[in-house]
Amino acid sequence: MKRVACVTGADRGLGLSLVRSMLAKQFTVFAGQYMKESEELKALKEQYPEQLELIPLDISNKDNVKQAARAIASKTGYVDIIINNAGIIHSADDATMLVDMDDEGMAEIYNVNTLGALRVSNALMGLLLQSKDELIVNISSEAGSIGRNKRINMYGYCMSKAALNMQSSLMHNHLKTLGGQVMVFHPGWMQTYMHGQKNEQADISPEASAGQIVNLVLEYKKYLGEEPAYLDLDGSSWPW
Repeated sequence: MKRVACVTGADRGLGLSLVRSMLAKQFTVFAGQYMKESEELKALKEQYPEQLELIPLDISNKDNVKQAARAIASKTGYVDIIINNAGIIHSADDATMLVDMDDEGMAEIYNVNTLGALRVSNALMGLLLQSKDELIVNISSEAGSIGRNKRINMYGYCMSKAALNMQSSLMHNHLKTLGGQVMVFHPGWMQTYMHGQKNEQADISPEASAGQIVNLVLEYKKYLGEEPAYLDLDGSSWPW
């Protein structure tokens, strides 16, 4: 029986690398595509025509998420793994409390990073419950860890990831009674496009991060417990 995964934010960076890694592990992958054109996803589709399905997906829009879920349901009767990777950061979020607060920008971050992941998990829950794996993977950040917080800014991003962690706990409490679980990852300081341009100063590539995440995901049963597994790339636990 083929294994099926859905990955959001698949256009570039970590999402694209997660799709590539899952394809290499013989998964059928539904790739949530936000940008209308993605040459790299197009090339992957040509390489894996039978394994990869490109699904237009804007997780900030509930109607679009429902439409994407219907498109996925028309092609498969189950989804084994949902990987909520899509996320944003706002340039105004760099400000401290000594300057004007961009609450609209913060609300936009929350709408994508926290509610967007919840929309996707909720919309695909029926398909997930048809699987024997029932695994949700949320890409969070050390920025969402209250126990290790040293920051004085990035209120919107940090709070959105902390809320994503709580969402993961709530979802896990539900899924564990049904045989499923939630895993949460800090993907490392990556060379991504979160600020619009690739961050070349970061110390890990999306490819390396994705490879380690996928390896841990494939061993998910080792981390099954009362609480969701909140993991670093080496498999060690992060404080909430």
